[in-house]
Amino acid sequence: MSASEPNAPAQPATWIANQPYLLLSITALCWAGNAIVGRLAAGHIPPVTLSFLRWSFAFLIILPFAWKHLVHDWAAIRGRLGIMIFLSITGIGAFNTLQYWALEHTQALNTLLLQSAGPLIVAVWSLVLFGMRLTLAQAGGVLLSLAGVLVILLHGDLTTLKNIEFNKGDLIFIVALAIFGLYSVLSLKRPAIHGLSFVAFTFGAGAACLIPLFIWELFARPLMRIDTANLLTLFYVALFPSTLAYLCFNRGVQLIGANRAAPFFHVVPVFGTVMSIVFLGEHPQPFHFLGFALVLTGVFVASRRPATS
Repeated sequence: MSASEPNAPAQPATWIANQPYLLLSITALCWAGNAIVGRLAAGHIPPVTLSFLRWSFAFLIILPFAWKHLVHDWAAIRGRLGIMIFLSITGIGAFNTLQYWALEHTQALNTLLLQSAGPLIVAVWSLVLFGMRLTLAQAGGVLLSLAGVLVILLHGDLTTLKNIEFNKGDLIFIVALAIFGLYSVLSLKRPAIHGLSFVAFTFGAGAACLIPLFIWELFARPLMRIDTANLLTLFYVALFPSTLAYLCFNRGVQLIGANRAAPFFHVVPVFGTVMSIVFLGEHPQPFHFLGFALVLTGVFVASRRPATS
């Protein structure tokens, strides 16, 4: 009996797992918080240490729930071990370490602007690897939501662009975005395994690939202090932008594809702006509402299911 039949109502978790737009919005919210926390952690927790502990703790959190699925799916994982390890290195180990490293050298405005290039990077990888072109609606939606992000970040004043100076951190973040775009597209080639099996393996393998860099950093950088602020940072990044966000992101991509999911990158800086209003006491301005409207319209247009004739 299917969940859609009258006598078999869908369970809340099952319903959520089949709502790609909700899942990708949750992802964007968690990643917006990760950018804020990552900037606060800069100078207090070295980047490789933060990334290694983040994914190690996330792996320990998810493992009890994923264990039976890992056992069941192990033969399929072993059959596609190369792609699974590659996804672990790119989407887990490399991207997040580079992101935290970049946040030591660049400003918030720069990273939020660069984040907006995510959908375009995904589109390029989709074209290069699989010959998948953006539809006209997807391209228009990406550009519309990008315009909304710029309105928010530039406070409605395009002359602000001339005051932005790109630095080492920006270049690092561009590399990180290119790597995550590759992960997003190639995740469609993952074996047909349970979502918990996928995140558990990639979390564990991603953390493991960081061990050599982590050992190097222990000798090259000052050690992380064990205090309340740092422990709360680790708790947050392990639970929300790692465990919850990656479960939601991977499922969202699985449901609607990388190109239709990519415009939700634009929602990250929107949530970041909302957080600054709520938690930092900033006051909303007319350009916020205009930017939000453009972003949400662009995401809606770009992520719609293509019309079939």
